Amino acid sequence: MKLLSKSVLQSLLTFLLVTSLCSCASRSYQGYKYRPYMVHGVRYHPLSPRQALSFTEYGTASHYSEGWWIFPGKTALGERFHSSAMEGAHRTLPLPCRIRVTNLRNGRSVILRINDRGPFIRGRILDVTPTAARKLGFYRSGLTRVRIRVLSVGDGRYRIR
Repeated sequence: MKLLSKSVLQSLLTFLLVTSLCSCASRSYQGYKYRPYMVHGVRYHPLSPRQALSFTEYGTASHYSEGWWIFPGKTALGERFHSSAMEGAHRTLPLPCRIRVTNLRNGRSVILRINDRGPFIRGRILDVTPTAARKLGFYRSGLTRVRIRVLSVGDGRYRIR
């Protein structure tokens, strides 16, 4: 069996490194995701991108458990979960979109990228990463009242404001 030459081996390793790095940075979702979907027998009908632009909602927000990040899964857009990112989940906003979240108890506000579906717990309108919960000042309590406003829908050339 003939061994690979040094240059071929280097090229192969470089290719593997580049492809693995590209798969980690999977923020290249093209278009919008707003088709109806079903979870636990309930059918959800997300807003169209145009409808979402004027969307404001008040309700209860929660945050993902730190345990979800030990073995990260995928978001509804197929991206990896990142506990340090400013991201969240909403049941009916088109994916992806950017929202401003304001904690109504302390006035703190952050901008999040919505890239996942949920929360599917009655009475909650938004799930955020632990980092976002810390910045909003409700990490320890786990829940807070918020106002969310859509700032833009989509990414890259598909972005509308």
